[in-house]
Amino acid sequence: ALRAAVCGKGPGQRSAVGGQPCCVLSLESGAVLLPCFVLSFSNFFPSLWPRWKNWWVRGILTLAMITFFFIIIYLGPMVLMMIVMCVQIKCFHEIITIGYNVYHSYDLPWFRTLSWYFLLCVNYFFYGETVTDYFFTLVQREEPLRILSKYHRFISFALYLTGFCMFVLSLVKKHYRLQFYMFGWTHVTLLIVVTQSHLIIHNLFEGMIWFIVPISCVICNDIMAYMFGFFFGRTPLIKLSPKKTWEGFIGGFFATVLFGLLLSYVMSGYRCFTCPVEFNNDTNSFTVDCEPSELFQLQEYNIPLVLQSVVGWKTVRMYPFQIHSIALSTFASLIGPFGGFFASGFKRAFKIKDFANTIPGHGGIMDRFDCQYLMATFVNVYIASFIRGPNPSKLIQQFLTLRPDQQLHIFNTLKAHLVDKGMLGSLEDA
Repeated sequence: ALRAAVCGKGPGQRSAVGGQPCCVLSLESGAVLLPCFVLSFSNFFPSLWPRWKNWWVRGILTLAMITFFFIIIYLGPMVLMMIVMCVQIKCFHEIITIGYNVYHSYDLPWFRTLSWYFLLCVNYFFYGETVTDYFFTLVQREEPLRILSKYHRFISFALYLTGFCMFVLSLVKKHYRLQFYMFGWTHVTLLIVVTQSHLIIHNLFEGMIWFIVPISCVICNDIMAYMFGFFFGRTPLIKLSPKKTWEGFIGGFFATVLFGLLLSYVMSGYRCFTCPVEFNNDTNSFTVDCEPSELFQLQEYNIPLVLQSVVGWKTVRMYPFQIHSIALSTFASLIGPFGGFFASGFKRAFKIKDFANTIPGHGGIMDRFDCQYLMATFVNVYIASFIRGPNPSKLIQQFLTLRPDQQLHIFNTLKAHLVDKGMLGSLEDA
């Protein structure tokens, strides 16, 4: 149903929406505040409005979310990590709430408490690993942190074991099956949400570009697939999502690959995006300043003979990262949507439309991040397989924490190795 009411108590009153009268658009997902000129569109095109109303709502809120995304990027990596944590908690809440509602488990003893306790335990484990890995010198400098780091895994296991024992003690005879259902539900949710949120943060530490480009490719594919499907869609793609079409799927793929190439070209020229995020012990802050690697230096590539006659060029100058961006955008557009199809199947299994109604026209936070989590795992695996090499700074940090006799042993071993290779002699001669 569509209902519009002018805001304000008296005639001619203006609202805070650009100084114009505002209207309340009541949709199934909730009320949305919009300028009245948007709703007046229906008076001029009454036959088109039912088809276009969702377009307007989704479009305006999508622009708002993209603007918010740019703002948090500008605020830096620390804010990004906090946002990832908040999104993770909200997604966990939405999925766990569905479990509570579906299985009518409000009367299960301790279960709400235990679900959030397990979330705390898993986050303590993953973020503790991250702190130990990326803030090594800071951890070694502070005695309490050094002790926590040394026994981190044992403490994490003890915390989880406490929750496990509490679950066993909470078992009630008439609820055995239901309690084990929810125990499994909680752990699968932790695997899907927390583990992959941790991978997003790892990608961020490799460089902001590894965080921004994959997320932007998923967003671009979602938008372009919707637009191509909206205007040209005729052929259904998959039964799990009846509104998805082959035209939108294919159009989204080509648009995303092109977008990934252009975005990668722009971002590869800025050190603030390409340098790894590292912690500076002198200033106790994050730094993103470095000498760009070969991945972010312009190189000349020969164009295949088949394409030379078409484009009229023999060579092209581009960043090597742009080649990797093709792999990222291809995954975002061809495999990434299956995260959305999985979410659609999940919602259909439990006969719900959205995970929540947090964002009008879009559903819950999990509805927006179903593809992002799958993308984060791929990016992390891709970096580990094709990009990341040994990190000398981390090796030196670990070397300095060894006992003097261990350091001397490693020094003599390395010296003997360099002499055998003929490298140490040449350095001394120089």
